[in-house]
Amino acid sequence: MTDSITPRDRLIVALDLPGEPEARAMIAALGDSVAFYKIGMELAYSGAGLDLARALARDGKKVFIDLKLHDIPNTVERATRQLATLGATFATIHAYPQTMAAAKRGAAHSNLKLLAVTVMTSCDDDDLAAAGYAFNVRDLIARRARQAADAGIDGLVLSPEEAADMRAALGPNMVLVTPGVRPAGAAAGDQKRVTTPARAIASGADYLVIGRPVTEAADPKAAANAIVAEIESGLATRR
Repeated sequence: MTDSITPRDRLIVALDLPGEPEARAMIAALGDSVAFYKIGMELAYSGAGLDLARALARDGKKVFIDLKLHDIPNTVERATRQLATLGATFATIHAYPQTMAAAKRGAAHSNLKLLAVTVMTSCDDDDLAAAGYAFNVRDLIARRARQAADAGIDGLVLSPEEAADMRAALGPNMVLVTPGVRPAGAAAGDQKRVTTPARAIASGADYLVIGRPVTEAADPKAAANAIVAEIESGLATRR
């Protein structure tokens, strides 16, 4: 757990927007209220997302590339090697042993940190059963977290519900990044395992990924600042 991270740097705003014009407008609206951005599939596949990632990194912002790589090892290794050239801080892979090992090889000798996705926050036990898994959410996350730690992965993406258990199990050095975070009163949307920013941070999360509560707010900058204030209160309760 990296206590030196500032509260503002712990907020990662998800630029889940249709294209570069919308993303740049949102970045301009947020100004210095946000230091860290996530670029996911929608923006990356619009054709300009990865160029935007480079530009943000050059401008001193931190970038999280969220493409959740999972393919044959050779493809994952080569794709990760390409992502490592963007100047991003984080990139996601699915927490399968072959995939994690390949991504480690691809990211070698770079500053890119790898985050393994355990179980998507849109899934619950029924969803895993329907997909054919023999594990419930809690047990599958624990299994994948152990495998990620054994593989030398830098961090995990998991819901805030699992943050406290994984922090206790894995110790202070594993980076924990939690989506599925909603400020008090915000709609859950398509997330099934959610909590507030203060509770997620108090439970041991290092970074919070938050999209629509900021990007769809009437005043995105005010929404971001309010979340940073919640993060500060969560930090105060765990010290």
